[in-house]
Amino acid sequence: MADYAVVNPATGEVVKEYPTITDAELDSAMARAYAARGPWGRDTTVAERAEIIRRVAQLHEQRKLELGEIIAREMGKPVAQGVGEVEFSAAIYEYYADHAEEFLADEPIDLLAGEGTAIIRKSPYGVLLGIMPWNFPYYQVARFAGPNLIIGNTILLKHAPQCPESAEAIEQIYHDAGLPDGTYINIYATNDQIATAIADPRVQAVSLTGSGRAGAAVAEVAGRNLKKVVLELGGSDPFIVLATDDLDAVVDAAVGGRLENGGQACNAAKRFIVVDDLYEPFLDKFTEAVRKVEPADPGSPDTVLGPLSSASATERLEDQVKRAVDQGATLVAGGTREGNFFETTVLTGITPDNEAYKEEFFGPVASVYRVGSEDEAVALANDTPYGLGSYVFTNDSDQALRVADKIEAGMVFINAVGAEGVELPFGGIKGSGFGRELGRYGADEFVNKKLIRVAG
Repeated sequence: MADYAVVNPATGEVVKEYPTITDAELDSAMARAYAARGPWGRDTTVAERAEIIRRVAQLHEQRKLELGEIIAREMGKPVAQGVGEVEFSAAIYEYYADHAEEFLADEPIDLLAGEGTAIIRKSPYGVLLGIMPWNFPYYQVARFAGPNLIIGNTILLKHAPQCPESAEAIEQIYHDAGLPDGTYINIYATNDQIATAIADPRVQAVSLTGSGRAGAAVAEVAGRNLKKVVLELGGSDPFIVLATDDLDAVVDAAVGGRLENGGQACNAAKRFIVVDDLYEPFLDKFTEAVRKVEPADPGSPDTVLGPLSSASATERLEDQVKRAVDQGATLVAGGTREGNFFETTVLTGITPDNEAYKEEFFGPVASVYRVGSEDEAVALANDTPYGLGSYVFTNDSDQALRVADKIEAGMVFINAVGAEGVELPFGGIKGSGFGRELGRYGADEFVNKKLIRVAG
């Protein structure tokens, strides 16, 4: 089977295969992107670039059902969730089109000595390489490509090998929106070819969303070649329950936070940390609720939980659960699979000497922990290699902000899940990477902040 192929995870059927590019084709793609950077970044205005991106947003809206159906067969996302992802992607493009001139406006600096003026003028980096994952095939591209194209950068986009059809559809949208040749190029490249591209002097910077292993490999090559990198990696986000007047609402949020996208999201709630007096009722209600969510055909409009993305992902999750139980965890619910359809699963009793304590479960598996105090909850939440997102549930506003200050993560959501927005920066610390995407901070990553000092 080809490196790039659509393999329906619900059926195992190989739907379509795509050839990997040749080295000569990769060189040609880099040459085209490099040649396009001047006309696109210097010879067009921000408003002109923004208008094309606005058209990209409109085409996403117009084609959202078709695009949702593509990723249902590529990686098993239920169609309704796929359409929602496309709608969010369109909103991202629209947001940057609306705010681009504001974000890229000159910034005056008040001089402390001397006469004249000084400004920071924001200009493009040049050619950027984006390396995108399979779990949100449209959203990940939107938050990388949207702002950077408006800034005036040109883009080489390597999508996940299991998402070639959605990658093709995105590139077609850009062409149909009127993006000039060479400005956005989809490349079906191997890992070795990507290393070559990172090292090539025509490529100025790299953005990767993926695993820690992939991030380390990319950062190593980029570091040797003095290229800037933004890395959005894995997460094992804590969901901390400290106090509530409505436990049912907290449980509803916990189920949604764990099972969205089949649990295959880096910023999904994964570790549920509950204080003593709420632990038993939370565990009972949460277990009952997740048991009601059964995996089903992702093509059905009513499906909430589809299959995992691939056979390898399913086998990896099955092995993780088995090892966790073998090392002392209690299997409260689930734990079995049928093909790539994995039961919703709840684990308790995971101790620090269990490998599962430090691992990320990428699928519908929840770990529930009992703690005796706020301080113990914070310590457990921070005792992880990751630092992406986190969730704090309490009816005490002072406690909420106090705990938020102590959490070692790039994002803290208080009494809410699914509260990300196009205007809110997304990213983490520690093993979850560095840099930000979305909002003003995301738009600022691949910008040359050029000082222009004029003497009086």
